[in-house]
Amino acid sequence: QVRLVESEGGLVQSGGSLRLSCAASGSIVSINVMGWYRQAPGKQRELVATITSGGSTNYADSVKGRFSISRDNAKNTVALQMTSLKPEDTANYYCNADLITYWTGSGYRSINNYWGQGTQVTVSS
Repeated sequence: QVRLVESEGGLVQSGGSLRLSCAASGSIVSINVMGWYRQAPGKQRELVATITSGGSTNYADSVKGRFSISRDNAKNTVALQMTSLKPEDTANYYCNADLITYWTGSGYRSINNYWGQGTQVTVSS
């Protein structure tokens, strides 16, 4: 009943920019934290950036100053603006939502740590 759908990633040149967006659908009442994680081939999934419902943000050191996360609580969307992209930013990017409260039709339910399907971002050198 809840889905996270990411926009398409893409192929960009080093130094370029790309914007990812993610929309949560369903009868959602609230989402505590939304964020982006990424996983490169052969590596563990890592945090990129998160944002709380109050607007507090957290970034991985590797993206500070280059990436910016934002969200629209009314629309249950989160976006990641990526600039000055580097080849090492190449990865599959995943949208994440933590503590989603939604209406099931017969009651409220909360779920933790919900993931989108991922979208590939490739940065060429």
